[in-house]
Amino acid sequence: MARFSPQLLQEIKNRLTLSDIVGRRVSWHRQKSQPQKGDYWACCPFHNEKTPSFHVDDRREIYKCFGCGKSGDHFTFLTDKEGLSFPEAVERLADEAGVALPKADPREAEREKKRATLFDVVKLAQDFFRQSLQESGGAAARGYLQKRGLTPETQRRFGIGYAPKSRNALKEYLAGKGIDHHQMVEAGLLVAGPDIPVSYDKFRDRIMFPILDLRERPIAFGGRAMDPDNPAKYMNSPETPLFSKRSVLYNAAAARSAARDRGRVIAVEGYMDVIALAQAGIDEALAPLGTALTPEQLSLIWKMANEPILCFDGDGAGQRAAYRAIDVALPLLAPGKTARFAMLPNSMDPDDILRQQGREAMDEILQSARALSEILWARETEGTDFSTPERRAALEAKTKDVLSAIADQNVRRHYEEAFRTKMRDLFYGQDNRGTNAKGGGARPNYNTRPGYGSSPRNQMQSRSSGTIAMSEQLRRNPLTARNYGSKIQRHHITPRDLLLVATLIYHPTLLDHHLEDFASLSFNNTLLQGIQNALIDGQSRDFGGDGETMRGFLVNRGLAAELEEIDRLVKKLGLWQIQAETGNSIAEIGWKQALALHHRAHTLNDELKAAQRALAEEESEANLERLLDVNAQIARMEGASTLIDGLDGNTE
Repeated sequence: MARFSPQLLQEIKNRLTLSDIVGRRVSWHRQKSQPQKGDYWACCPFHNEKTPSFHVDDRREIYKCFGCGKSGDHFTFLTDKEGLSFPEAVERLADEAGVALPKADPREAEREKKRATLFDVVKLAQDFFRQSLQESGGAAARGYLQKRGLTPETQRRFGIGYAPKSRNALKEYLAGKGIDHHQMVEAGLLVAGPDIPVSYDKFRDRIMFPILDLRERPIAFGGRAMDPDNPAKYMNSPETPLFSKRSVLYNAAAARSAARDRGRVIAVEGYMDVIALAQAGIDEALAPLGTALTPEQLSLIWKMANEPILCFDGDGAGQRAAYRAIDVALPLLAPGKTARFAMLPNSMDPDDILRQQGREAMDEILQSARALSEILWARETEGTDFSTPERRAALEAKTKDVLSAIADQNVRRHYEEAFRTKMRDLFYGQDNRGTNAKGGGARPNYNTRPGYGSSPRNQMQSRSSGTIAMSEQLRRNPLTARNYGSKIQRHHITPRDLLLVATLIYHPTLLDHHLEDFASLSFNNTLLQGIQNALIDGQSRDFGGDGETMRGFLVNRGLAAELEEIDRLVKKLGLWQIQAETGNSIAEIGWKQALALHHRAHTLNDELKAAQRALAEEESEANLERLLDVNAQIARMEGASTLIDGLDGNTE
């Protein structure tokens, strides 16, 4: 068994449903089984019986007969029923799941023993952090948790602790317990390396959230900085033999257990969201670990519920996270396997909703979660005017390309049919339909509703396309004619956005410090979007601060042409401060300046749309002045790009 690590066995189980394996040998009892909950009953295949007492639980990945007592998982079913050896069972299911198995290696037994020891090391670290929270040095952390409304019982339930400010408090504690230095490093608890003379604690002055595996063993940590000026607000353990953040979800074990009873699972954005929901009695919540939802994590969630609710904060970053989740889900959709989206209003997170409005308000938001297909349609159509044949043809081509990502043919066919219906309604029917006075047929009226589909950012408000209705008198106003409709171009690469992406290509180590900020950015240019997604996906790799290694990774992702274009623009603008030979500190200063400008640009763009909506609703001088003022601010802000040394404001 030493040949097969727990992570490898779990990966096989994540890809195969236990009921599918067992279902080849039994017939499910239709009245007693509940497939939508992953709950199946049948007559036992291990002994003769007439009344079904054999139970398969897909969420917990176990079977049990309440008659003869037989129980087990994917592998034991094959060993018990078909007489296979354990390695043979693993090999058969691995082949079925498409998982490559390692060659037999006698040294793996020793590595397995090391992993077992690492569990003990991480558990000792958890004990230390919990103890530190209750000592005098943890007073500020206790005050923060109390301010956030976390009761002592909730803190104990989630094992929350505190990492002291000291550079070696944990190291000394573990050494006193007989843990050697190598084990501390291998468990991801120390920062060490050939260029670091003295190793030190990775987590310092942080509230600590233990991350558990599906057997509820601590395998890693997430730490929230107490210092508000710390650039890394949240920090996770590095990749270790126990922990791969692409395949792990915070609170997965508890959520899986609760999902069995509730029939649903809720994915939120962070630790505090999960904890706040649990404290309010919503135990079936879990969260990815500081990055976008991965295919591995989504597959794990689908083992718990066929239609999980993905709940995102009601701000721009939340909307972008929802859109990225759609792109992850599309290739994996299967009959009955989808997702629903609950978008929170007014830039609020679940903790805000629960504290300000209560459990009932949160339940209403979750119950009104929208289908993935609705959110996808809104993403592809919002803010666009389809008043010309060319734009309508572009939408058809775009949706065809997007839906081609769905691997399952039947699911893709149903999506294509649904989107064709939506396009007919958008172009010719329903709210865009006009009838003449003599009762004639429908006629196209493409300007009536140019932004079909409401934005998931705020379900209580419709999103304007930016095209507003104006009286002729107001339209002839020269100021209106000059300023109306100004908006940031959707395909132009601004110098600030170029700098935000190029800096992280040339200086990969900065990605570790600014991953959260970078992942939250929304670029209007598809070239930058592609590189951004690749950088985020590759963040867990060790690039060693080497820009060439990073470039090789991007080339392997099929982004060679995009890299050439980035290099051309960087050279044209003379951005010397981000070149590979420039120090990280100088490059980081420019990156932070560009980040501030990027956020300001998107804030102003939102203000512009609000001003346009206000003017469309009431053609007053006050609303006109507001529109012109926002336009003027946009012009000044665009000029502010010159504050970043080397930017001339023109990439074309």
